[in-house]
Amino acid sequence: MNLKTVGVVGAGTMGNGIVQVCAAAGLKVIMQDIGEAQLERGLATISGSLDRLIKKEKIEAADKQATLANIETSTQLDALASADIVIEAATENEALKLEIFARLDQLAKPEAILASNTSSISLTKIAGATQRPEQVIGMHFMNPVPMMALVELIRALQTSDKVYQQVHELSEFIGKVPVEAKDSPGFVSNRILIPMINEAAYVYYEGLASAAGIDEIMKLGMAHPMGPLMLADLIGLDTCYAVIKVLHEGFGDSKYRPCPIWQQMVDAGYLGRKTGRGFYTYDN
Repeated sequence: MNLKTVGVVGAGTMGNGIVQVCAAAGLKVIMQDIGEAQLERGLATISGSLDRLIKKEKIEAADKQATLANIETSTQLDALASADIVIEAATENEALKLEIFARLDQLAKPEAILASNTSSISLTKIAGATQRPEQVIGMHFMNPVPMMALVELIRALQTSDKVYQQVHELSEFIGKVPVEAKDSPGFVSNRILIPMINEAAYVYYEGLASAAGIDEIMKLGMAHPMGPLMLADLIGLDTCYAVIKVLHEGFGDSKYRPCPIWQQMVDAGYLGRKTGRGFYTYDN
């Protein structure tokens, strides 16, 4: 496996999870974010996650120290210049991602692979923002990253077979199960999942049942391990809203029309678990 150093853009929920699994596999990881506070929160989250694994006897204390020793942090994007692969895990915003990839293209070494954890945005468009489109690919991890096995690998129209095979190998090396998906709005996972969550939001918005009632029906009646509204809180309501808008705009089909509650909740700052309030209230 020739990808030894991994750069990760973003220390948030997805970013720090990606950092953790890569560092735990023995890779050198550089975690980058715009501020020290974000990096400190990311490291604290990783430390807490490793502590829970120790408590469950999944790993030993020495494993935690080895994992943390593999992580460097920086507020500068230039720090990722030595990485063999850079995985972008910034906010689900197309303009921001295109800007990040244009900058990464300039600073990353010529042979470096540029990957995105985007959950819905076109990889072909992201690749087009670089001068190395054949080296761009999607690595869509699931939340929470340390616990979920799947990595959805999305080829841009330009992605080379060699890059796909390298990233497939990397995914397996860090203990994930890579599954290929074509580049299309929402790919496979979110094209199926997010419309269901959006419909649950409509049911809640129309007052047909409480959030807990909706979730209980789906858990007990459909054997879902987590109800759709609690899952939305876990994913982040802003992310759910971003994805359903991509589906609506990408397909031009009214069946993907976003429920009005998404905009209301986002405007109120009720983004789910990460802010302490969404469809439910949380004690952070």
